[in-house]
Amino acid sequence: MSTYAIKADTFFLPTRVAHGGYLMVDDGVFGAYMTEEPSCEIVDYTGKQIAPGFVDTHIHGFGNCDVMDCKADSVKTIARGILRNGVTSWLPTTLTAATQQLTDACASVAEAAKDNDGARIQGIFLEGPFFTEKHKGAQNPAYLSAPNIDTLRAWQEAAGGLIKKIAIAAEYPESPAFIRDARKMGVVVALGHSDAGVQDALACLDAGATVFVHTYNGMSPLHHREPGMVGAALYSGDKSYSELICDGHHVNPIAAAIVMNAKGHDHTALITDCMCAGGMPDGDYFLGELPVVVANGTARLKDGGSLAGSILNMKDAVKNVVDWGIATPAQAVYMATQAPAEANEIADVCGSIRAGRAADFVVLGPDMTLAETYLGGESVYKA
Repeated sequence: MSTYAIKADTFFLPTRVAHGGYLMVDDGVFGAYMTEEPSCEIVDYTGKQIAPGFVDTHIHGFGNCDVMDCKADSVKTIARGILRNGVTSWLPTTLTAATQQLTDACASVAEAAKDNDGARIQGIFLEGPFFTEKHKGAQNPAYLSAPNIDTLRAWQEAAGGLIKKIAIAAEYPESPAFIRDARKMGVVVALGHSDAGVQDALACLDAGATVFVHTYNGMSPLHHREPGMVGAALYSGDKSYSELICDGHHVNPIAAAIVMNAKGHDHTALITDCMCAGGMPDGDYFLGELPVVVANGTARLKDGGSLAGSILNMKDAVKNVVDWGIATPAQAVYMATQAPAEANEIADVCGSIRAGRAADFVVLGPDMTLAETYLGGESVYKA
């Protein structure tokens, strides 16, 4: 099937929603969108909607595999598994751990990226270890430390240049200088797992940080006398991006809507923060070295009951925000595609339907349920 045209009711294009028409796919890449029927094979999705493949820029695991297994096979298993959630591009995400284990994890992702037939590995996200303890969440406090640029350089070398983003706490005195140096390396800096006051958070934004990690979760809350990290996220509006876990457990839908209203849907990135139990039955699992119980739609630490990542699938996050009435279908799609791609500086390779780009897309029903996933113009999952 080298050249064909997709016929559908709706196409979520970079600057608009097109109703009806045809989208060309030629040798695995997108061609033009047109209103007239072309003279080639037609793949008919009448009654359905076509959107870019979803981009999950904060995901630790799936299918009982974890990036922190430090095995290329685990990374590739996750990449194949998340195709059934509509994800066609992702950032394998690490956890706070010993320096050597993080080196090994970076190397294993680099190895997997060379020979990967699943969702495209567009870089690595280091979630930690430069955090502080109060809002550590499911990060192991034994390995927390102040930001160190030489350590990041060593990890980047192990990763073969694949590290795209690192998250740090804003209150360390070293944080602004680290951010400036990381940006010179081309690494996006996010703020999270932090008890910083609003001034420290804004100083980090001034230094070049641009993302808030799973906004509300793992950060100092909004208070009218100390607006905290949440206040900085809301106040900075479209000058930064906010990740949100929209599973209905991490953030109340109204709180999620407040972020979307403050920042715009184009600066809100849906993430899953999914851990290894994604796609698996309830039971006992690990997040890094920490024991976790998965039940009733959540993953929680055995010790203390903190939320430990999620078991959210991106296809459900997209549907949830529409069902909750806090986003239109077009806004939901944007928050799962273009917004995370731009926030992580990978929008040149994924996140939108553009001529000449790999034909990674999803077929959605009228109620936003995922019907099919395409990677490079080939169907790789059918619901």
